[in-house]
Amino acid sequence: MGIDERKTRILTTHAGSLPRPDELSALLFAKMTGRAYQPDALAAGARAAVADIVKRQTDLGIDIISDGEQSKPSFQIYAVERLSGLEPIKPRGGHRQTRENMAFPSFYKDGAHSGTQPQGFACTGPIAYIGKTILRADLDNLKAALRDVSPADVFVPSVSPSSCAGLMENHFYKSDEEFVLAVAEAMRTEYEAIVAAGFAVQIDDPRLAMHYMLNADATVAETRAWMTRRIEVLNHALRNIPPERIRHHTCYGINIGPRTSDMEMKHLADLIVTIRAGAYSFEMSNPRHEHEWSVWQDVKLPQGKVLIPGCITHTSVIVEHPELVAQRIVRLAKLVGRENVIAGSDCGFASTLHPGVPPEIEPEIVWAKFRSLIDGARLATAELWQ
Repeated sequence: MGIDERKTRILTTHAGSLPRPDELSALLFAKMTGRAYQPDALAAGARAAVADIVKRQTDLGIDIISDGEQSKPSFQIYAVERLSGLEPIKPRGGHRQTRENMAFPSFYKDGAHSGTQPQGFACTGPIAYIGKTILRADLDNLKAALRDVSPADVFVPSVSPSSCAGLMENHFYKSDEEFVLAVAEAMRTEYEAIVAAGFAVQIDDPRLAMHYMLNADATVAETRAWMTRRIEVLNHALRNIPPERIRHHTCYGINIGPRTSDMEMKHLADLIVTIRAGAYSFEMSNPRHEHEWSVWQDVKLPQGKVLIPGCITHTSVIVEHPELVAQRIVRLAKLVGRENVIAGSDCGFASTLHPGVPPEIEPEIVWAKFRSLIDGARLATAELWQ
């Protein structure tokens, strides 16, 4: 992950998903909802979008880039067509009751937030990975887009076992633990293929941080026990990959809301660093979590590991000032070491697939935020290496 460059400056990256063209979103939406679409047009659109997003990132000056998840309808639902043993089901009515929407029923009365949507799939048979052809197309598109650029590193996001399992009801396996382990073994194929292709793999794992909010009756101790079991499963799935080629990302989902029920980082950090990864990405740039940089005074970062704190956020349309970005970087770097911090984003910035529904953050604002991230990293570099 740009180890040599990290010795001389603060590198920049993000959480994976980036705005996609409206035309591509329309094709993905048609495919996802069973409407007529042209497969060749979708393939060509995805290929062109990856080329454009790679160029956009490198032209802007982002150091560690991704394919922007251009071909995926979302960071997790994409996995449904890559796994066997699943069937669509009629979603139950309403939305899941959580600590968040129970605390603020007026705010959430007209919509849902991450993780509250009813499940639309069920596991009805053995789970296996059947998406090698689709994955190969994604990796080939990214390789082609990289021919004329030289970023510090390149990563490909892949959904965690816990977040993937959360998409579906278990109608086949004897227990949830057996179910999640089966998902992990299947997704291991994707994790290992990404790294074999020459990229780092990022495990997208918001479910880890969100479990507490999603389960109103769970105590902090019960949540930590659940997290420990899920981390063991994830580590088992990652067992064949060098940790330095693994990034782990957790967050609290796409939720521009009060968020008073987010599990605090002081209950998460010591468990996150037990994940078999070389870098850990997490939220640190919104008012609910910005103070949590101080957690790293008490939680020791293992030797050789890297933190990727969010220094720009998806929870506000305000464009962060570069000097604020620099402050966020510097105060954490002074705790864990300047070479152990890469400046990132709280979460992804994907465009919505639904026609006529605006994205949470408009693309023009997304790119302005990234300019502040890059400028802030330069200011932090000047201070930390003065």
